[in-house]
Amino acid sequence: MRSNERSLFSRLVLRVALVLASGAAILVSAAWYYAREAADDAYDRLLQGAAFQMTESLTVEQGKLTFDLPPSAFELLGLAGRDRIFYRIMAPSGETLTGYGDLPPGVDLGKVRSNPVFHSAVYRGVPVRVAVTGRALSDSAVSGWAHVIIAQTTEARAGLAADLTLRASVLVAVMSVLALAGSALAVRYSLRPVADLGAALAGRDPQDLTPLAVAVPRELSPFVASINHFMSRLDDRMRLLQRFVADSAHQLRTPLTALSAQVSLINDGRLAEGDRRHLTRVRDRAAELSRFINQLLSHTMVIHRFDSVQLVPVDLTEAARKAFRAAVPITIDPDIVVSFEAPDEKVTVLGDALSLREAIVNVIDNALRHGAISRLEVRVAARDGMAAVDVEDDGPGLSAADLDHLSKRFVSSKSGEGGVGLGFAIASEVAAALGGALRFREKNDTHGFTVVLELPLYVGEKS
Repeated sequence: MRSNERSLFSRLVLRVALVLASGAAILVSAAWYYAREAADDAYDRLLQGAAFQMTESLTVEQGKLTFDLPPSAFELLGLAGRDRIFYRIMAPSGETLTGYGDLPPGVDLGKVRSNPVFHSAVYRGVPVRVAVTGRALSDSAVSGWAHVIIAQTTEARAGLAADLTLRASVLVAVMSVLALAGSALAVRYSLRPVADLGAALAGRDPQDLTPLAVAVPRELSPFVASINHFMSRLDDRMRLLQRFVADSAHQLRTPLTALSAQVSLINDGRLAEGDRRHLTRVRDRAAELSRFINQLLSHTMVIHRFDSVQLVPVDLTEAARKAFRAAVPITIDPDIVVSFEAPDEKVTVLGDALSLREAIVNVIDNALRHGAISRLEVRVAARDGMAAVDVEDDGPGLSAADLDHLSKRFVSSKSGEGGVGLGFAIASEVAAALGGALRFREKNDTHGFTVVLELPLYVGEKS
């Protein structure tokens, strides 16, 4: 997975967070609505109590309607210390008995005979809450309905609503954070089977194509079934490929061996000069084809082994010595001096002995075929924390341009002949798989062309 892609865990947590945020917004809105209703209800009760006290203070004396402002009414309204109070006492005739004459009732006075009526309004440029109550007078001198109008600014009730909303918002926020944390833990625990499935796949041997036997939730069963079906098909294809490689190796090597044997039986002494040249070319091409097929099979074997064989400590000196014996033929030109040098102490690397031997064999074989004129030296050494196998010859060497692509597949190490090869490609892939590298050292005045196979030294387990 690329690093810029979000994980399934982050996606699920993000969606849960969005749901919780939406729910929190709805709850905060509901809390604000109910807080405002609660503040209005609380302060309306104060207004109602004050209005009733003022209504009870209306009396008829000597044929005239009088009003004695009760201090308890203003004490009750004084509980909202930040608010201002406006009131108006209206006689049955509609005349203002006392208070603010321009304070309008704002409602139909006929509706207040049974219960007080509350409404919101704007008075003198400020929002107010208005309570209107009425009282029936049945005196012979004054009869009808007198009305009491009380208006109170809304600062206190707005402050109470804001305070209640804030407390509810804090509670909702805390609960949302706790719910998000709990959801994250639940999602992490629920996704554990996915991690277990990934670990089971990552820890498998590359050659193990048997069906997965991992307990997963029902939702992952189709995924596991698809993987098992794919591995079953891949196993069938791998078996067919291995059979094809084995059959191809046998079918190619057998006729090539027979062809080489038949060509070697031809008596070129009886042939004309031109025919002998053609016969020599046939022998060379047959030998080249046989070597090329062997290299292809060696390359396939090396790739297969690194996919299936576990690396172990290997004595590099012993592996290089076996490669030296296998690569240097008994019928080598007697004019070429070959030598093998190794230190007395053991040089150990972490690798695969057979793959290392194949890599060194290919390097030595390239030196014998395309480089060495009179000298070939194979040296094993340990220097600067690295183990190295140096294969040096006294050949003409290569140009800097050739060195850049020498370890690529099907590139000849001997320019000008149009040949192809896998020798250096095999050695380079083995070195890279073991954490090392294949290097080339150009010829100078005292040394020939040198190929260096470098690998990290194995120092053993730390105690």
